[in-house]
Amino acid sequence: MNLRRRLSAACSVTLLLVVAGCSSNARSTGVEGGSFVFVSPGAANDFSYPEADRQTIGNFTGTSVIDESVTIALSDYPNTVLVLNYWGSWCGPCRDEADDLNVVNELSGQRGVQFLGINVKDTRQSAADFIAGKEVTFPSIYDPAMRTLLSMQGYPTTGIPSTIVLDRQHRVAHIVLGKVTAQRLDEIVAGVAAEGATGTSPSTGSDPSSAGTSPSAGSSTASTSTS
Repeated sequence: MNLRRRLSAACSVTLLLVVAGCSSNARSTGVEGGSFVFVSPGAANDFSYPEADRQTIGNFTGTSVIDESVTIALSDYPNTVLVLNYWGSWCGPCRDEADDLNVVNELSGQRGVQFLGINVKDTRQSAADFIAGKEVTFPSIYDPAMRTLLSMQGYPTTGIPSTIVLDRQHRVAHIVLGKVTAQRLDEIVAGVAAEGATGTSPSTGSDPSSAGTSPSAGSSTASTSTS
């Protein structure tokens, strides 16, 4: 009986440790508020939302990939255009676009723009190695459970990489599902960053000369299934 009690106690302790570990990981990333509902016109993968139709996302918070003691929140960047890039070290297209993101980040230094990565379905070490290897020039939130992505109603969880551009009020202005090029992203970011001065909306679609309706979209399509 003593042996059984000891085994039972050991199992209970192990279970508590596992639960505590999971709870700690769950608290590492949070979302507060937000009204955004994902809509992709014609299943497009490159499209914008006119200013009158934009909705806010929640205030994402989480620890830094490279420094677990540092917490990053969208609210840290008021009146700033935010470029959120979802990525993983396991993702080939993420590796392909990393240099392009660095280029546009550097070009956007004087525009009142902040790039912010959100690392998903990854280990912290693998993500940190990716950042070091690709010399990523902007911070990233560690979100292995994709809590930030899942908080956005209807947003595809299978399309990584994915880039969301928020205007200065942190409303969703533009979305690109899949890999984005430096030229295309620079056009989008420059357009959203200029809105405060010109009142114009960002260009849309995969062809810079194309124009669309609300929300406006490019010619390519993307999966809308969720995991």
